Amino acid sequence: MSARGIPYRDKAVETAPREVIEWMQLTALRKQVAAALKTPFYGPRLAERGISSGEDIKTLADIRKLPFTTKNDLREAYPFGLLAVPKEEVVRVHASSGTTGTPTVIYLTQHDLDMASDTMARSLQAAGGTKDDIIQNMMTYGLFTGGLGFHYGAEKMGAMVIPTSAGNTLRQLKFMKDFGTTMIHATPSYLLHLHAAIEEATDLKRSDLKLRKAITGAEPHSEELRQKIQDKLGIEVYNCYGMSELNGPGVAFECVFRTGLHIWEDRYIMEIINPDTLEPVAEGETGELVMTILCRDAMPLLRYRTRDLTRILLDPCPCGRTHRRIARFTGRTDDMLIINGVNVFPSQIEEVLLKAKGVGANYLIIVEKAGDLDRLTVQVEITPEMFADDARVINALRDTLKSEMTALITINPHIEIKQPGSLPVSEGKAKRVEDRRPKA
Repeated sequence: MSARGIPYRDKAVETAPREVIEWMQLTALRKQVAAALKTPFYGPRLAERGISSGEDIKTLADIRKLPFTTKNDLREAYPFGLLAVPKEEVVRVHASSGTTGTPTVIYLTQHDLDMASDTMARSLQAAGGTKDDIIQNMMTYGLFTGGLGFHYGAEKMGAMVIPTSAGNTLRQLKFMKDFGTTMIHATPSYLLHLHAAIEEATDLKRSDLKLRKAITGAEPHSEELRQKIQDKLGIEVYNCYGMSELNGPGVAFECVFRTGLHIWEDRYIMEIINPDTLEPVAEGETGELVMTILCRDAMPLLRYRTRDLTRILLDPCPCGRTHRRIARFTGRTDDMLIINGVNVFPSQIEEVLLKAKGVGANYLIIVEKAGDLDRLTVQVEITPEMFADDARVINALRDTLKSEMTALITINPHIEIKQPGSLPVSEGKAKRVEDRRPKA
């Protein structure tokens, strides 16, 4: 793609010189610290560190004077401990997905919603979305921001949005065909389920659809899985990163070159830290992503520990954007499995599975006790063609998966081959891991 054809929403900001981006960040950070001082949660914590106003932040390096914030902190501050504006200024409340017990809530003013929508619109346009797109949003609507956050951003871009939400696959296919859907938003696992439904449909062919792009989120996935979806559906697939705590989807997004995810640095400050020492890692090294939001009035969030592991990409992007990029996530500090003393990430197992010919879309990782030791079992579906093959071929596949996983994770797993469609299919966020070990 030529430089002339690169899609921007706000080229002046997206290609701003580094010093301009850092000036925007410092100005906004001071305002966020001033707002945080008004909250019952941050007020005393900042005072303990000698911070009494936003002007105490002299340079961006002073962000290290601020305390980290964790998901447990958000639960501790429930329900209004992080609110920086009068309650009557709040127009919406969201809550983070996947939590139990006390929820982690997010408050938004109308200005906050407008900023979140604009951030999402910028992300969609970076990925080549336009006002001419017909976008079908297959994410759950409700307290989870993935549905509504994406929806409002697509509308802000000017596109037609079909809020089908998750599930009801036959209706999804009907709307895709009848309305000429060009872009969809869904989890990677649901996209594979969607492809299987297209293959099974008697009144629908892939050529009946106008689909050209898919945006994936809510579920970590490997490059191999992205390629599998692209090959099956014949579309481009773009990776979207976000979380409810940070205003939802669109925090980081792939541009049309798909060389990593651009963090919108006029709206967030990014740090990469060692999750054990809490010190910054060297530029380009893998560590935990820590984010400070710069564009929210109702609820400041300082140095939020996302638990996601990534690294900053040092080479410039061909798109010309100067906002730094991060690499595909390698896992999370809190979904890491410790098996007989060895650290294992589910994404490592997925990497092996998706490279193997004859492996289907679904798998399940099970960790349980076998005597005093941990036992790792990987249940994996195979394709109908492989299932119909000779038993020796299936056994050879099992042996290959076992040896390649052992080489990668240094754990000797048990591989259980499952027939197509035998593992549960999720229409929302796929459950890939069951840790059945007794809780300490």
